[in-house]
Amino acid sequence: MTSSYDAVVFDNDGVLTYPTPRDVLREATVDAFERVGVTDPTSEHVDAIHLHVTPDDLQTAAGAYDLDPAELWRARDEAFAEVQIADMEQGRKPLYEDYDAVRSLDGPRGIVSTNQHATIEAILDHHGIRGDFHTHYGREMVPASLHRKKPESHYLDRALADLDVDPGDALFVGDSESDVLAARNAGTDSAFLWRDHRDGYELDATPDYELDSLHDLVDVA
Repeated sequence: MTSSYDAVVFDNDGVLTYPTPRDVLREATVDAFERVGVTDPTSEHVDAIHLHVTPDDLQTAAGAYDLDPAELWRARDEAFAEVQIADMEQGRKPLYEDYDAVRSLDGPRGIVSTNQHATIEAILDHHGIRGDFHTHYGREMVPASLHRKKPESHYLDRALADLDVDPGDALFVGDSESDVLAARNAGTDSAFLWRDHRDGYELDATPDYELDSLHDLVDVA
């Protein structure tokens, strides 16, 4: 279909592929502590570096055990990447059923995810969709990435530069408030995708579009 935007960029988890269950990721967080020698971390410190992690969260969790924050964070991200890749290989992280709508877009496409870049690379290869995207970014496994992740627009800015598109002529499709805010910070339009796992989700930021399926992009992008 002919696109009204020069490019469309997608979040990955919850948009293109099913998200990994939170309990699986929490177990990976416990494993990360064990990898750096902490066999009995408190629930508070596990929660701190489980999801929605801030630089202060990491500093607090590492400081509680006299750990190098960079070492703990790499262990956490490596553990996350490994369990997600294993889930995918066992069929528990498939593409969404409406994924083909992505291929119907005429313009260049990209991925910007808060997931690890290594995980995004594995997803592209496992599902055979690398050729569907012209650029893709996940986080590096370093603490500095916590300052760059959504809602910051750092990775979205880089993707738009790769695609050689003006931010005002691009659309970012996501399933979280941080996606909407990242789009706003980058100067792009945003589309919020209401997946089943967002039932009851409180969205305080206002996206330009709200979608029930990727197929709805036919009326937007």
